[in-house]
This record gives sequence, C-alpha cells and structure tokens, in this order.
Amino acid sequence: QVQLVESGGGLVQAGGSLRLSCAASGRIFSSYDMAWFRQAPGKEREFVAAVSSNGGITHSADSVKGRFTISRDNAKNTVSLQMNHLKPEDTAVYYCAAGRGAQIVWHWTLPARYDYWGQGTQVAVSS
Repeated sequence: QVQLVESGGGLVQAGGSLRLSCAASGRIFSSYDMAWFRQAPGKEREFVAAVSSNGGITHSADSVKGRFTISRDNAKNTVSLQMNHLKPEDTAVYYCAAGRGAQIVWHWTLPARYDYWGQGTQVAVSS
C-alpha cells in the first residue's frame, strides 16, 4: 500500500515557476515508478512526466519538455516536479501516481498503468 500526498500548487503568473512535491508513505516507495499527470476542467487526465524507480530514467510529455523536470529522492520518499516558464495552458489539477511493471517508456503515459494516486494539487497560471 502506498499513500501519496501532493503539495506546492498555487497561483502564478505566466513565465513563473512552481515546484510540486509528492510525499509517499510505505517502505517500498523505491520499487515504484512515479509520475505526474494533470487534468484541466472538461479534459481527460494527461501525462506530464515520469521517473523510473531508481531515478535513472525520466520521460516527459512534449508539451512540457525543456520546462518541467521530474526528480525523486528515495531516501526521503518524495518525488518532485519543477515547473518553469509556466503558461496559462498548464493550469490544471496535478496528480502524483505510483505504478510498477511498465515494460517500455510509453507505458508510463497511460493512467491505467498506475496503482496509487494522490488527491491532487491545483496549479493556476494567469496570463
């Protein structure tokens, strides 16, 4: 069982930065791949970025490449999303997710591949 709690959301102007954090409970955090998804009103949940269980491999959506960076600290059971150069279209609820068993990077982009989800944190970017 893994419990996930996100923090760090808020309101920021376009071009600004935010850092989201996800704290995980459980002693097996280091065995899970971790990801961030987001969901804007009226839209489907969208993959943002993922990191492998040991932190060695990351993958990001094209829409955030070069602006967002995912990282994890297995000693602290946390995963973070550094978001720079934010745009109004980044406005959404951001969710942290944990999953195992992905065979290829593409699997990380599928919400159904994840076993545990946080409650979400709101990010709003004003123009």
